[in-house]
Amino acid sequence: MRVLVVEDFEVLARSIGIGLRREGMAVDVVLDGTEALERLTVTRYDVVVLDRDLPGTHGDEVCRQLTADGAGGRVLMLTAASTVQDRVNGLGLGADDYLPKPFDFSELVARVRALARRSTPAAPPILRAKDVVLDPARRVASRSGQRLELSPKEFAVLECLMTASDRVVSTEQLLDGVWDEAADPFTTTVKTTIRRLRAKLGDPPIIHTVREAGYRIGEP
Repeated sequence: MRVLVVEDFEVLARSIGIGLRREGMAVDVVLDGTEALERLTVTRYDVVVLDRDLPGTHGDEVCRQLTADGAGGRVLMLTAASTVQDRVNGLGLGADDYLPKPFDFSELVARVRALARRSTPAAPPILRAKDVVLDPARRVASRSGQRLELSPKEFAVLECLMTASDRVVSTEQLLDGVWDEAADPFTTTVKTTIRRLRAKLGDPPIIHTVREAGYRIGEP
């Protein structure tokens, strides 16, 4: 899941970014509306966490342009204003959800996940591949009934592969969906994470390498 956080209060912006990354999301952070629009022209995000009162280009205008472009990303608008009319106005701009400050971080995570599910084709609530079962909502994965102790990145990679079913997922797609702009496309980070994930999944192997294409779940 790729998320863009647009918040001009740097401490809060960095805190949200760190917290969402701990939840296994790929997160980019910008501090003004103008830079947000620049990012949105080159990167597709599943969810945009958007502060309404931004320097540069106002959050309302960012929301309007994002909605008009039909880029597909869902917008969770943040604001210190919390009246009913404020929420109505924010949703009227095209935002998909609205969260007043201050907020509980667990609620932010839940809302981001819910919006991300709406921005992608519908997937089963429980993902299965042979004896591997993954529950995205509860963040639990198991094999043959035994719970797998996965890091957030390992869980996100497994979720990405299982969502694709038997389709091949390229290294570039994994970098784009699981990591963020800080990831170096020339490093072996994807290969290393796949290796650790395979070790935790055990035998028989369920993640297969498709030469010069990527990885897939299923039969070799």
